[in-house]
Amino acid sequence: MLHYAVVFLVIALVAALFGFGGIAAGAVGIAKILFFVFVIMAVVTFVLGLIKRG
Repeated sequence: MLHYAVVFLVIALVAALFGFGGIAAGAVGIAKILFFVFVIMAVVTFVLGLIKRG
């Protein structure tokens, strides 16, 4: 999941470099969503691991 967020961020940077503002904005939006989904899943997994252990 984090890999896809980084891929979309790179796509956004390249699109912005070449002047494609709309494409860059869309890719940044997707990258943000994927990053936050990754963070939420990582926290949930961490908490579940602590609950199983204790």
